[in-house]
Amino acid sequence: MPSADTPLNAPRSCADLFWSFTWLALQGFGGVLAVVQRELVEKKRWLTREQFIEDWAVAQIMPGPNVVNLSMMIGDRHFGLRGALAALAGMLALPTVLVLVLAALFATVADSELARRALRGMGAVAAGLVLATGLKLAGALRASVMGLPACIAAAAATFAAVALLRVPLGWVVLTVGGGACLWAWHRLGAAKRPS
Repeated sequence: MPSADTPLNAPRSCADLFWSFTWLALQGFGGVLAVVQRELVEKKRWLTREQFIEDWAVAQIMPGPNVVNLSMMIGDRHFGLRGALAALAGMLALPTVLVLVLAALFATVADSELARRALRGMGAVAAGLVLATGLKLAGALRASVMGLPACIAAAAATFAAVALLRVPLGWVVLTVGGGACLWAWHRLGAAKRPS
């Protein structure tokens, strides 16, 4: 896993971006966060863990699918608009064709109990992948401006609100996410003040 002093790689060309993001999109049914982190940080080394967490956070607050936003950010960073468009095409072109074919095939077996069970199983696998990736990336939170205890508290509050109390996600984002933003802003202000 790359550290802060490990030199990072860069995409070789717009074609490299296109095929890399096509491969990511084809792997990412459901648990895309785990796949994206493994490919971009561990295998290709285009980002460090810390950069990935920062870029993923930005991609999440932008409108649209997180991984598409991230791909366009990386493409733009290396090749400008051409890179962003190549990454976007990689994320959407072949996967769109595949999804249309699968939808047509699924329509013929949609009433099958076996198909329903298979989809429920895939959902459980995707949840496990996301949880495992979250645990793998947790070490990078030590460097967060919020501090590790505040990050853990925000994660626990989010889990409790969504999973246990069934609070609508919008309210959780506004309250827990807003509180985390305010805490980070406070900590950044405190870091700038002379001691």
